[in-house]
Amino acid sequence: MYDELYEAWRGEKGAEDIQSLPRDFFAKLAEYIGKLKEESRMLDKRTLRGRLLSQERESVLRLTEELIRARYDKIMRLVSAGGIAPSTFFTGEEVNFYEKVAPSTESYLGILKNILQGRLLRVEKKAKKKVLVVRVLQEIPSIVGADMKTYGPFKQEDVAALPVENARILIKQGAAEEIEVT
Repeated sequence: MYDELYEAWRGEKGAEDIQSLPRDFFAKLAEYIGKLKEESRMLDKRTLRGRLLSQERESVLRLTEELIRARYDKIMRLVSAGGIAPSTFFTGEEVNFYEKVAPSTESYLGILKNILQGRLLRVEKKAKKKVLVVRVLQEIPSIVGADMKTYGPFKQEDVAALPVENARILIKQGAAEEIEVT
């Protein structure tokens, strides 16, 4: 697992965009760290094996923290720019995070845009739609929706009912347009 972690860390540090990781990467990593912790508790730190294990654990913790921070920064940049990343790039934990933060960031950026244009929107509570029907304008790979279901892949001119959060992101990117359903 150490080699996989190192390669993931190296790939993430060396790339501008977020790199693809297996869905269960962090689950396996947490299990590995747990085993290292347990093993180091049982060994005498004065022995060569104990010192090596201690150094490995410290290295794993440092790489893990740097990897997670780098991926967090890239996810936040992606969301702030209104970007869309294929769900296959994210681990299970990251999909959950992405789906929660994307709608909030989009809403915040919308407020900023309106204020900069001299408009103040009144806040009214209304019944929220759970899905929007959209016409797809370009090919889109499979995505994980806000409801944690997989949607797609989509071809140009496909029509789909997507969770509102996901549909709005696609519309903002020019990848889809809303269809009024009566």
